[in-house]
Amino acid sequence: MASAGKKKKILIIVENLPSPFDRRVWQEATTLVDNGHQVSIICPTGKGYDKKYEVIDGIHIYRHNLPFEADGALGYLAEYSVALFWEFYLSFKVLFTRGFDVIHGCNPPDLIFLVGGFFKLFGKKFVFDHHDINPELYEAKFDRRDIFYKMMVLFEKLTFKTANMSIATNESYKKIAIERGGMNSDKVHIIRSGPKLDRLKIIPPVEALKKGKDYLVGYVGVIGKQEGVDHLLRAVSYIVTEKKRHDVHFIIVGSGTELDALKKYAKELSIEDYVTFTGRVPDQDLLESLNTADVCVNPDIANEMNDKSTMNKIMEYMALAKPIVQYDLIEGRFSAQKASLYAEKNNEKDLADKILYLLDNPELRKEMGEFGRNRVVNELEWEYEAPKLIAAYDSL
Repeated sequence: MASAGKKKKILIIVENLPSPFDRRVWQEATTLVDNGHQVSIICPTGKGYDKKYEVIDGIHIYRHNLPFEADGALGYLAEYSVALFWEFYLSFKVLFTRGFDVIHGCNPPDLIFLVGGFFKLFGKKFVFDHHDINPELYEAKFDRRDIFYKMMVLFEKLTFKTANMSIATNESYKKIAIERGGMNSDKVHIIRSGPKLDRLKIIPPVEALKKGKDYLVGYVGVIGKQEGVDHLLRAVSYIVTEKKRHDVHFIIVGSGTELDALKKYAKELSIEDYVTFTGRVPDQDLLESLNTADVCVNPDIANEMNDKSTMNKIMEYMALAKPIVQYDLIEGRFSAQKASLYAEKNNEKDLADKILYLLDNPELRKEMGEFGRNRVVNELEWEYEAPKLIAAYDSL
């Protein structure tokens, strides 16, 4: 049912992922269209989405090239500079063809306020969709608080100061918007990244993925420095070499800047026969991997970034009724509750021990999986968040 508020022309700008690959952005965009708003998206090409312009489900998508996937301060500077050029150029293109009333900027990085702030001079609104806390993300990647960290803090503050409204993915992010960003609480709306169950379907397992082992442990997500996949590999080594368990296979689904290095690391640990790296795969392959897994794992390192962030993979595991093992982090515990066991922070052996404990207790796995599935169905699915998005836009 369409909302009763004034219909708006909305331009969504997202830099780090193409649409419709970015699930949160696409869910927001389709929800807005279903409620009578007009939506255009500016985003990069990549991940199988290479057309510079196309219309999907009534959403007009304008894509631009980026030179590479950045890794390092100079690389990020080059990426962000190119992205800003295209975001300004394509914003004018949208303005003179379809028009827009609102720019909806999705970070990272916290530089889209430059586009939003410019068009505010001409009466447009700017909505900040806070996906990542970039100062903490920078610190997690580079382990330092230098001049670039201070720049991240400044850009974040300027983004909040520019925004007419901010969207937070959880309570931790809302607190940052108010305390660090100086926003009024009534201008900050919590809209969680709930999964859509029409995509995350429970299907029969594919036994071949276990590579002849009795059990499969699954991971899905970005393969970067702060995701802790190196912790998972050391946990695998502990399971194989110290616990002498040769009945478990691990599947790691996803891609990122650390994928090649982690493949090499698995060989150095002599565990390459126990780990499958799939790289980026289609949805069907992802579903087959997760549905086959007996346990799913989230090895995100315990740090300020991960402690305050809601991870989509947690709720995807829960949607498929999978028991979870992860480090004890604030937002991870809020999402999973009884669907997860919580290892001591950054203790790889404890992570491994809890994986084995679940594998050896099938009734507990079933109980935890059912709890997680029911929590998604009854509380966390996107259908419960969509009305909050529409209400936020009605208030704008």
